[in-house]
Amino acid sequence: MRTGAAAGHTGYFHEAAYYGSDDELLGIVIPFLRGGVAAGEPTVVSLTEPNAELVRDALPSDCADGVTFLAGGDMYARPASAIRSYRSLMADFVAGGAGQIRIIGELPPTELGATWDWWARYESAINQAYDEFPLWSMCAYSTTSTPAAVLADVARTHPHTAAVGDRHLRSADYTDPERFLSVHASATPDPLQLTPPAVTLQNPAPAEARRAVSHLNEAAPGGVLPAERLDDLRLALTEVVANGLTHGLPPVTVRCWSGPDRLVVTVTDRGQGPKDPFAGLQAADHAPAGGFGLWLTHQLCDHVALSDTEEGFTLRMIVGNAHHRVTD
Repeated sequence: MRTGAAAGHTGYFHEAAYYGSDDELLGIVIPFLRGGVAAGEPTVVSLTEPNAELVRDALPSDCADGVTFLAGGDMYARPASAIRSYRSLMADFVAGGAGQIRIIGELPPTELGATWDWWARYESAINQAYDEFPLWSMCAYSTTSTPAAVLADVARTHPHTAAVGDRHLRSADYTDPERFLSVHASATPDPLQLTPPAVTLQNPAPAEARRAVSHLNEAAPGGVLPAERLDDLRLALTEVVANGLTHGLPPVTVRCWSGPDRLVVTVTDRGQGPKDPFAGLQAADHAPAGGFGLWLTHQLCDHVALSDTEEGFTLRMIVGNAHHRVTD
């Protein structure tokens, strides 16, 4: 049975919880958690460590044992991994008889900058990816530290808003996921992309592209990436180049850059990109034909960006530190 604001709702009840102070955060979260414990529902907290501690300290003793705390940073390593982990968690809860699941989550602040675009896609995609579960979740965003552009995306990706005083409102800016995800906005450029690429290949076979990134990595003293991470990039690049050659329009152009702590690779073709707006974010067993490679790429890389450019469709992969951004 559904309870609280989600009573009578079928599927996923997805809310944004905006807060401007610790008191506002607690004013939203504590009643949410207490209601879940009182109803005997699985009740989960996946906040940043400072906010998790704040909530722990504020929880009444009679419900503290009924709340499960997860390490937020671990859950939000990558969007596709987060979807896979949460779906597994919720499937276990439902198998155990849960009529509703409550989760309060929060992205690490580092993900609200250069890598926000793939988390915006995540926030939109989960409206479908979690809709088979009786989930009521809140996604916490600070109005004092979150960039305005991020808050605008939050409004477009959350159908509902939670506020202090047990108020729950519909978002006037909410955009259907298929529409939101179909727009491949230009990704925030990595500073390396303001310099000429170290390698440019046109219509390469996947093996040629793999060799190119291996040589680029080896050219740096000690290598930019350790062997395991280089293998991740090589495998992801294989999938993306093969997709471009098979499903895109020629020419397929690969460009590579090397920095002290990362490799950046783009693959561009004249096509329009994947037809499935959820490509890369759905679990492999939900991916359409040809979608497994993109899903795997989202698992292996530290950032994946999909962009429409003057040349056509560009997919950018970063392995290593993906949080660099161009500054004025």
